[in-house]
Amino acid sequence: MTPSKSSNKSLGAQLIGLTRKQLFIPIAALLCLIIFNLIADPSFFNIKVGLNSAGQPVLSGYLITILDYGSELAILAIGMTLVTSASGGQDISVGAAIAIAGSVILKVLCGNESRPEHMKAPIIVAFLVACVVAMIFGAFNGALVAFFKIQPMVATLILFTAGRSIAAWINNNELPIISDESFSYFGTFIPGCPIPTPVFIAAACMVVIFLVLKFTNLGLYSQSVGINPHSSRLNGINPAIVKLITYVILGLCVAVVGLIKVSRISTINYSVVAKDIEMDAILAVALGGNSLGGGKFSMPASIMGAYIIQFLTTTLYKFNVNSSALPAYKAVVVIVLVVLSAPVVRERINRLKKSSSKTAKEVA
Repeated sequence: MTPSKSSNKSLGAQLIGLTRKQLFIPIAALLCLIIFNLIADPSFFNIKVGLNSAGQPVLSGYLITILDYGSELAILAIGMTLVTSASGGQDISVGAAIAIAGSVILKVLCGNESRPEHMKAPIIVAFLVACVVAMIFGAFNGALVAFFKIQPMVATLILFTAGRSIAAWINNNELPIISDESFSYFGTFIPGCPIPTPVFIAAACMVVIFLVLKFTNLGLYSQSVGINPHSSRLNGINPAIVKLITYVILGLCVAVVGLIKVSRISTINYSVVAKDIEMDAILAVALGGNSLGGGKFSMPASIMGAYIIQFLTTTLYKFNVNSSALPAYKAVVVIVLVVLSAPVVRERINRLKKSSSKTAKEVA
């Protein structure tokens, strides 16, 4: 075998090995978006220092927008990844649940007034109440899936349908407004800091979940239950409890995003807030190379997928794509990812890889 043939074979083997890595799909998608924007409009990557409405210096630009709004999606992707892994399905009610959590926060802060001069309770108290409420709704979804054996999409369809009405009922169909400027810090900027606050909140959530996965068996149990719940039970794992816990964790993630959402505008629009965000969260999990049928997962890949989805959304907005058409573009991405992750397609791809490597050996 000549040195050139040997090096070509080694390079081919490395490329085949690279495509098998779970991070290959999100990295490839990110590179495609970067190259497209570099060709179409290099100014997409410009970052400027400007002044916000309060006269504070802040960073601005499309990349900052991606980090800002992508942080919300990254937080949701954490919980959605665990739910998908353990239950083999997705929670389609997270948008409605965010509306509920945001409505609860405003209710606690405003009390019985729709436009109070001063907040009626500390922000941390309102957030903790929203966490409890969101976790209860998460437990409700989890109980339907874990104990009543209802398909996740069907089980969460209940809250998906009724959630926004519940959110409006909490505040008597009024739109409370918080005039205290400090409340807006969680969704915009902390005075003196040019980086959006949601970036730091997302980073904190990532640190927490990585510590949880490192020092507990939650990740292992979720994957085990998602792969084979019957075998998990034989090994002393309670599949129902594991599924329930993942839905409760997703509820906690929902509360965090709910705080960010209402903090951005200091009020809420029940029918619009977090609209279609469940689709983005599911797509982030799929784009991360995780199987939507449950089992093994990669949390870093899901988080990366979340920021890539926001990268795609920002790119489409940059080129004046109508907001009503965005779901159609994302649906195409979902179809491609689901087809590529289908067992039949994967089996055929593996066969092609084996045949191509066999042919390469015969040629060598």
